[in-house]
Amino acid sequence: MTIILDAMGGDNAPDAAIKGAIKAAKEIESDILLVGDKEIILERIKALYGTDTVDNLSNKIKIKHASQSIEMEDIPTEAIKHKKDSSMVVGFNLLKEDKGHVFISAGNSGALLTGATLLVGRIKGIDRPAIAPMLPAYKKGLMLMDAGANTNCKPMNLVQFAQMATIYLRNNYKIEQPVIGLLNIGTEPTKGNELIKETYQILSVKSKELGINFAGNIEGRDAFSGKIDALITDGFTGNVFLKTVEGFGKLVKKNLTESLKKNILSMIAATSALPAINRFKKTMDYKEYGGALFLGVKKPVVKAHGSSDEYLFYFTIKQAEQFAKSKAVEKMKVEFEAIQK
Repeated sequence: MTIILDAMGGDNAPDAAIKGAIKAAKEIESDILLVGDKEIILERIKALYGTDTVDNLSNKIKIKHASQSIEMEDIPTEAIKHKKDSSMVVGFNLLKEDKGHVFISAGNSGALLTGATLLVGRIKGIDRPAIAPMLPAYKKGLMLMDAGANTNCKPMNLVQFAQMATIYLRNNYKIEQPVIGLLNIGTEPTKGNELIKETYQILSVKSKELGINFAGNIEGRDAFSGKIDALITDGFTGNVFLKTVEGFGKLVKKNLTESLKKNILSMIAATSALPAINRFKKTMDYKEYGGALFLGVKKPVVKAHGSSDEYLFYFTIKQAEQFAKSKAVEKMKVEFEAIQK
């Protein structure tokens, strides 16, 4: 199995991708193909590890040259069409040609969505693919759909997000009837904007027919209660929600660390509680959950966080291997196409 990694995507490229790949290569079965400017990648490998070749670091890592890169400020459709030799487009083409089993990029989200849709293609019957990260919740994970791919949605898009979440969670997490909630400002059917109110009505009437275990409207404060398995929303709201959660998680960890180091008494007390504290910090760390899956396209694609460091790349690479091994996309194609008949 081969994992295709866009080495030039993200705020910390290519160093974070290189270091994450080398760290992950020690623990995974798959090969890793770093896609990007070969000269730059080798220069950074020499600066970081003091060697002229990646072979001295791992026999699982290879480099595929791509002379261009897509920047965060690039217009997605123009970048995909005109930067044919960019690391992202080359990576997508390798995936499309079955020269790799899963593609990871921390680059421009809009370009990633455009490339996944135009170059790889959507699963038949799915109008819009969605970004679906896993977040920590009480004693379980929480899937968020959509986290930024589709800022303007129609009710049927959200209904399809609920269908995709259900299929993925059932096949990959063995949850027989995943509980699906609709993010809203209140639990009543009359609350929310027109998009959410119309989506609520459709899901209320058709959820059983579509195989969705719909729990109704969910307020943000109840999202992490452990009572739901997936939270459905449009990409604009979902992205704001995701980044707010990440920011709050960092605040909690920072305040907890500072409180424990405040004086000698708190430091002594913290010593005995250190294992529990570390477990708590780990559950609050979004890096542990890796990247966000692109659900709805014909091949496995994973969106790594734009600010990914080596550890997030490491976790994302491990996650991507499991994503590909699980045959999640193939199962979704079969189930979703069957639903449409």
